[in-house]
Amino acid sequence: MGENEKPTLYRIAEAAREAGVTKQSLQYYLLVGLVEPTERGAGRQQFFDEKAIERIRLVKTLNESGYPLREIREIFLRGKG
Repeated sequence: MGENEKPTLYRIAEAAREAGVTKQSLQYYLLVGLVEPTERGAGRQQFFDEKAIERIRLVKTLNESGYPLREIREIFLRGKG
């Protein structure tokens, strides 16, 4: 990507589809703090870039591997410290 190019941003339904989760699952991930939108638009619009979509995929993969969402969140929080 060039210096002046903006990353592609996806609305919540598009981001969910790209990540392979339902819109409702992504909304829940947002609610419990597993994922944050890359940008916020007018009103309550939320936008996600490829990095955010990769994180959503990681949450999905870990959850499908047996990790509870609470534990995934704790792992992410420890990683920030």
